[in-house]
Amino acid sequence: MRLHIHTFQLPLKHTFSIAHGSRDATPSLIVELSEGIHSGFGEATEIRYYGVALSEMAERLEALRPVVEALPLKSPEILWDQLQPHLEDAPFLLCALDEALHDLFGKVHGAPVYELWGMERATTPRSNYTIGIASVEEMAAKMAEQPWPLYKIKLGTGHDLKIIAALRAKTDAVFRIDANTAWTADQTIAYAPRLKELGVEFIEQPLKADDWEGMKRVYAESVLPVIADESCHGEADVARCYGFFHGVNIKLMKCGGLTPARRMAEHARSLGLKVMVGCMTESSVGISAIAQLLPLLDYVDMDGALLLKEDPAVGVEVRPDGVVFPNRNGTGAALRQS
Repeated sequence: MRLHIHTFQLPLKHTFSIAHGSRDATPSLIVELSEGIHSGFGEATEIRYYGVALSEMAERLEALRPVVEALPLKSPEILWDQLQPHLEDAPFLLCALDEALHDLFGKVHGAPVYELWGMERATTPRSNYTIGIASVEEMAAKMAEQPWPLYKIKLGTGHDLKIIAALRAKTDAVFRIDANTAWTADQTIAYAPRLKELGVEFIEQPLKADDWEGMKRVYAESVLPVIADESCHGEADVARCYGFFHGVNIKLMKCGGLTPARRMAEHARSLGLKVMVGCMTESSVGISAIAQLLPLLDYVDMDGALLLKEDPAVGVEVRPDGVVFPNRNGTGAALRQS
């Protein structure tokens, strides 16, 4: 295989704010692995609050080039096992390589990844569209700009209930709430009844990731389901979330790619947990990889590329009524011609 490293600045349509901070662009590293006439693509984006920097990922990947290029094109799961010891402390980079391997493997074998997994996409969940923290007027304007049947609303202010009440007056869409660890157990339990009245489906990660005592209370007392995000990074976290959350939000970059994400989804389902896959702000390369998991999911948040002013890639298309897959094998991802 041949390794090609691409870096991009992904400009956002609007400043994106969550409880962890704000940004106007997202640096992205896109891995291209080629074999003959075929190329597979995978992505990792810079997320500073996870300690992930684009320059460090690029340097690490360049140093790993001899290992990557010496790999024979086998099952991506086998290759993940070979790469993981080199990148045990770098799941974002491992994710980009794993996505690229799945994409390349599918293209070489002439089938979409989900088909190679023996899955069908007859019924798959629709993605929500995310509204970052801003003034109520700005948040309402973003909703008007992008009408959608499901919105994920980022919260973590001193007036969160007022925000949801004001936005509810603007739309009949289903709301999902993501507090990004900004609340306490008491707040979550107290807010939940009013949020339920306002048409909220569930609350994502209300408490700090290590507040397991508080989550035990929330799990028992909240009238709304709670979904783990920051408390669920890797495979071992799925079992740990059982009895503290009603479901888990799996992020490919946090867990190390499609290979572990698929195992996590199957494990969560076996425990009776709801299964969600979420995205970062990323291009259509990463979003197309997420789409391969849709048959396993109850919920999905794959709107990352919709938040971009310019997308350097093409792949699956996320629409209000569902996902449209391209007429390409693998994950369906490709870079636009520059």
